Amino acid sequence: MEKHKVKIIEAFPVTHDVRGFRLERPGGYDFIPGQATEVAIYKPEWEEEQRPFTFTSLPEDDHLEFIIKMYPSHQGMTHELRHLRKGDELIIHEVFGAIQYRDEGLFIAGGAGVTPFIAILRHLHRQNRVEGNSLIFANRSRKDIILEEELKEILGKNLVSVLSEEEADGYLHGFVTREIIEKYLKEHHKNAYVCGPEPMMDMVFEHLSDLWIEEDAIVREDL
Repeated sequence: MEKHKVKIIEAFPVTHDVRGFRLERPGGYDFIPGQATEVAIYKPEWEEEQRPFTFTSLPEDDHLEFIIKMYPSHQGMTHELRHLRKGDELIIHEVFGAIQYRDEGLFIAGGAGVTPFIAILRHLHRQNRVEGNSLIFANRSRKDIILEEELKEILGKNLVSVLSEEEADGYLHGFVTREIIEKYLKEHHKNAYVCGPEPMMDMVFEHLSDLWIEEDAIVREDL
């Protein structure tokens, strides 16, 4: 099994409960935007506690980046990650993941489920190929939105934010309904890209089925 010990170059806040980590990149360690790896902390009591995280850096970058939601109340790995700083070490494993860009489409994300789409959209933006894609991004409130300003810069009016616990101008309120998907699903969209909490994903899959979206046109992580 492929395994690399890498140092943290930088740890930085993203939202009130999300942190970013930039890491050394091992030579020959390649991935496709949207893919992920298992990560562990290089400490004796944590080395076997692996968790999957998606790369938010790009294949051509000289570093790796992960954007990770913290769950301090769980007293688990992400609680420990909150205390790591520059110079601390992580263990990364083999690359995996079924979420990859195929063609123009509608991206639907919930919370930290946006991370594979961050890499994909950054990649498309860098290549001037982002036009024709849209993102419906569901969160509880504005303070929970990951990289909102960057996503606005990349997508412009094609970023649609839905807040379940806050009402605010310029944001939809509630959940990702069939009607919302139907409104923003365009004829030129060849795929629907979906990632988020399981209950949300189940609901979105049902809505897509109701809208006659074929299963092979839905890009998601293998379950």
